[in-house]
Amino acid sequence: MIGHGDVPHLNPPVISVEAREELFADMLPHERLARETGRPSLGSGAVYPIDESTLFIPPFTIPDHWEQGWAIDPGWNVTAGLLGARDPDTDRYYLTAEYYGQRDQPIIHAHGLKLLLPWPTLEGCMDPAGDNVSSQKDGSKLKEEYEDLGLWLGKANNAVHAGLRRCLVLMQGGQLKVFDTLVYFKTEFRLYRRDEKGKIVKSNDHAMDCMRYLLNTDGAFQARPIDRARRHGGGEW
Repeated sequence: MIGHGDVPHLNPPVISVEAREELFADMLPHERLARETGRPSLGSGAVYPIDESTLFIPPFTIPDHWEQGWAIDPGWNVTAGLLGARDPDTDRYYLTAEYYGQRDQPIIHAHGLKLLLPWPTLEGCMDPAGDNVSSQKDGSKLKEEYEDLGLWLGKANNAVHAGLRRCLVLMQGGQLKVFDTLVYFKTEFRLYRRDEKGKIVKSNDHAMDCMRYLLNTDGAFQARPIDRARRHGGGEW
């Protein structure tokens, strides 16, 4: 990849700092980042025109008192899952782990998703009428199949425009951060775009849909259950 630093005529002393800043002043953050680093950018079609350096952060251990939640976007080509956490003190959200499975049966995906969860009864959100299933009836059956395999699932809020707007507002306000270890999420984030008519391109968007479900569904984030059957010195209390 070739960025600004590799092009002599865009750097001092060939060009002044002021002239260089003026040249790039009208660019959106992600467009400028693409030119500075050589990383591909979608330009004006990007759904989330966000500077990645303000969104992605190194992972850390989630405190036990934080709420957590997850979402699933099922399909034959790709089944994706996304785990998130909410800091109750700052109301800031973090996307912390991901699952990405391809062309496997629900029993395989269910196993991978269970490994994602911080506790087994954490309820996820899934849209039974999503784009990856042929009908509401088929989606409901798929939800029941995953529940039979041991996952706890509720219905996701699939309001597209409101969900996209909420995700963008959280990103712009610094209230949403994503662990930089989420490689599939990062790939989709960079490709997520609108076509020339302003419609979302429904391709490579499984993690993006999971994020929208998770951040737009009431009650998606839950506190860790308290284990009241603790033992101390051989006795139960």
